[in-house]
Amino acid sequence: MTQSPYPVIRLKPKADARKIRFGAPWVFDNELVLDRRTKSITAGSVVLLEDNDHAPLGLVGFNAASRIAGRMLDRDVNAQIDVTWFLARLERALALRERLYAEPFYRLVHAESDGLPGVIVDRFGDTLVLQPNAAWAEANLAALTEALASLPGVTTVLKNASGRARSLEGLDDVSGVLAGAAPDGPLPVLMNGATYMADLTGGQKTGIFFDQRDNQAFAARLAGGADVLDVFSHVGGFALAALAGGAKSALAVDGSAPALELATQGAAVSGVAAQFETLCGDAFDTLAALGREGRKFDVVICDPPAFAPSKKALDAGLRAYERIAKLAAPLVNEGGYLGLCSCSHAADLAKFRAASSRGIGRAGRTSQLIHTGFAGPDHPLMPQLAESGYLKALFYRL
Repeated sequence: MTQSPYPVIRLKPKADARKIRFGAPWVFDNELVLDRRTKSITAGSVVLLEDNDHAPLGLVGFNAASRIAGRMLDRDVNAQIDVTWFLARLERALALRERLYAEPFYRLVHAESDGLPGVIVDRFGDTLVLQPNAAWAEANLAALTEALASLPGVTTVLKNASGRARSLEGLDDVSGVLAGAAPDGPLPVLMNGATYMADLTGGQKTGIFFDQRDNQAFAARLAGGADVLDVFSHVGGFALAALAGGAKSALAVDGSAPALELATQGAAVSGVAAQFETLCGDAFDTLAALGREGRKFDVVICDPPAFAPSKKALDAGLRAYERIAKLAAPLVNEGGYLGLCSCSHAADLAKFRAASSRGIGRAGRTSQLIHTGFAGPDHPLMPQLAESGYLKALFYRL
């Protein structure tokens, strides 16, 4: 074999090379020989990963300063990580989404699951919002942007640099325009019969959460003629879908006034403004206050941020999920429905389900678990990476 043009890093003798050969996408810092030479390799460099016997395993994006020191890019050690390479992966990802969705509103790239580790791309018509959450993607941003901009129907590529993942990689938080021109206002997004307004430059994450689309559709099936409460609503996620599904009324609660303003705009564009209300405030406090007021709803949905973003935060996160369930359950009418969601990858389905069911029981309610939902198929799960299946949604009849 000819000598690789890439720097070489090597697994420690006791590191399990088989899991890498069988598809595991990550190599942790404690599995690698990190000597002075390897530590001097520039963060984000593409390197050749070898096992302890010098057998090649593939090309990885390397960052000695990250807990995830290596991210598998290509099993072909002769691959060139260039515009053509990016375009091949993007076209494969696009083919799946175009088969699934009639309208161009979806997650186009779901990181490791689409062969682009740490890279998130959400599509809003002709505009793409890119989150390069790994050092290798940041280092290859020009090639990645060129490939994205060459996709059919794409005129604009925005970079969103917010979020915890970039800080863990030692990356900056400077967002900007990579290609085209930033939209001059919120963009309409069509989902589940509703129109949402997404702020792509000043909103949370990429502007909207596509991952809940299927769960919002299920909630809408429960919402005919119902009074609905949507807590942690963001830009109206479950509330607007419920109204499109025939709900009598919807109250959206969120701590962000700008997000609720976008939700109100979405309700107006969707033609349901008369049935839609918002309430800005802390979710826990608002749930408690609604309980004291004796308010009741036919459908209550709680879709909080990640209470357990890491294993270290797991116990506190599970207590928070239990508390949400305990506060929300009394607000549900007899025979009504409670939807509880978690986007914490550290809290697996069994732990989240146990915490939620415990909270409902502590509220003095009995329940039937009628549906368990996950992220939609534009958020494919990588079987070798449990973290890629982070979203859980539980629907109970109380």
